[in-house]
Amino acid sequence: MSPEQLELSINLVWVMLGAFLVFFMHAGFAMVESGFTRSKNTLNILMKNFLTISVSAILFFIVGYGLMFGSTAGSFIGSDGFLLSGVEDIGFFVFQAMFIATCATIMSGAVAERIKLGSYVLIVVAMTAVVYPVVGHWVWQGDGWLTNLGFSDFAGSTVVHLTGAVGALMVVLILGPRLGKYSGKKVNVIPGHNIPLGALGVFILWLGWFGFNGGSSLAADPELVPMVIGTTLLSTSAALVSSAAYTKLRFKKVDASLSLNGVLGGLVGITAGCAEISLGGSIIVGLISGVVLVEGIRFLDAKVKVDDPVGAITVHGILGIWGTLAVGLFSTSTGLFYGHGPAQLGIQLIGVLAVIAWVAVTIGGFTYVLNLISPIRVTKEEEIAGLDFTEHGSNAYDFKDTLLTNDDFESPAVAGLALADRLNNLTPEGKTVQ
Repeated sequence: MSPEQLELSINLVWVMLGAFLVFFMHAGFAMVESGFTRSKNTLNILMKNFLTISVSAILFFIVGYGLMFGSTAGSFIGSDGFLLSGVEDIGFFVFQAMFIATCATIMSGAVAERIKLGSYVLIVVAMTAVVYPVVGHWVWQGDGWLTNLGFSDFAGSTVVHLTGAVGALMVVLILGPRLGKYSGKKVNVIPGHNIPLGALGVFILWLGWFGFNGGSSLAADPELVPMVIGTTLLSTSAALVSSAAYTKLRFKKVDASLSLNGVLGGLVGITAGCAEISLGGSIIVGLISGVVLVEGIRFLDAKVKVDDPVGAITVHGILGIWGTLAVGLFSTSTGLFYGHGPAQLGIQLIGVLAVIAWVAVTIGGFTYVLNLISPIRVTKEEEIAGLDFTEHGSNAYDFKDTLLTNDDFESPAVAGLALADRLNNLTPEGKTVQ
């Protein structure tokens, strides 16, 4: 094997490892969304995540890759490469397919517990077939209009995260809040059923993000990759510390769920600039990300009354904006704080506004029409019963337990009782009422 062939093989292994890690991130998304919501909707969330990555991969093969990376038409959209016709680098396709699924699944958590499964899938189709690929073409194809302008987004704070978050916001505004979330001016907490499960999901996402950002180098560059991994680690660590400390100062307690979301906020915040922000700069970006995360969730939840069960719109949207603008401030080659003036910051802002406008109009318009044709929200009765039962005819958990003596099992009337029924039928002596 020649040195050139060896280099190509090593680069391919690195990119494929990155793809595997990004794929595994979907397990993290599923765990975060499941843990931060109620148990009666767990199956529905799991199915949405599995359907998202499956539908996204197929559509990216058929049409998305061509629109995103095909020959440019006016620096706006790709015009060839559909069904991967003429595409030789299948590894690059696989890696990018993981990204498009990540963008789409951001919507899943924000709309959880009240959207029809079929409606959600149709919105994912719109996002992955057209909306996201167009944004990707603007920034990553190489000849898109934002690329030509000088816009910088190394691994997707805007392309992936802001795009998904704006789509989520549009759908949530049409869906409305969950039943019981708001009572007049009062904001009611609807706690998740399994925070440890959510914490596991955060750890999985943190691990996967090293492939998300590191794999975006598209080569096993011995200088670039360690720097990207280093900035990702430090920014995220700083965000966890600042979100935990800030909740202590703000609420007198260290809020676990906000701190966990702080990790994700730190990841999104460094994603755009992980290749051009210094290690020290990444810590500052992360510290700011943690505080922005806490206030962003509080603002959307309490002030704007946008019901987002997992904080996805703040994590991926507000922090996506911050991460993109941070490049214009902290980039060692173009940033304002390194003596390069405000030009890059202005370009970053143009890119953010353009993507917000495009996604809001397309996903917002599509969802609005879809809702006119057939309501995208489940009925009140279905929402109360839980989407696991109404959409899938089953439940994620079996809560039956045994609090009876061996003799009690001989009674057919008692043997089928669930835990709550058994507790209600216990006498002070611990026997069951017959």
